[in-house]
Amino acid sequence: MSTLFADRISTPIGLLVGIADDRGRLLALEFGEESASRWKDLRWEARPLAPVATALQRYFAGELRQFAHELAPGGTEFQERVWQELQRIPYGETISYGELARRVGKPRAVRAVGRANGANPIAIVIPCHRVIGSDGTLTGYGGGIERKRALLALESRVAGAQAVLTA
Repeated sequence: MSTLFADRISTPIGLLVGIADDRGRLLALEFGEESASRWKDLRWEARPLAPVATALQRYFAGELRQFAHELAPGGTEFQERVWQELQRIPYGETISYGELARRVGKPRAVRAVGRANGANPIAIVIPCHRVIGSDGTLTGYGGGIERKRALLALESRVAGAQAVLTA
């Protein structure tokens, strides 16, 4: 079994806990320290997650729009497909759950797409916050609606335009 590393990362929207394997792949980026309790035998060490912390600092400073870390979120085949599609949503833009379902080739699976979106273990880096209700409402977010609103506002401000909803 490989060693899992964890670190606490302070951000403008609160504490995140990053978890990486011994190959440097990011497994999780979750809100709050209590989220790390589900992981076994974590080695709390900043060094393996330093590149993630630096990238997050740059993201929140408006200097980074696309993360380049190797990811290993470990979901089902369907979840992985949804998470890959999330990474294709342009910075500063939003799409609906229905549009996300269409993009993964399952236009009638809106609820399943919503569940996969909600199961995303790598918040911000896999930008599940860019998915909103078809009527433009901010619905569901593991970190809370206020954090989702803050992330979308940051991206909209940096992108220089209002977030765009693609039906």
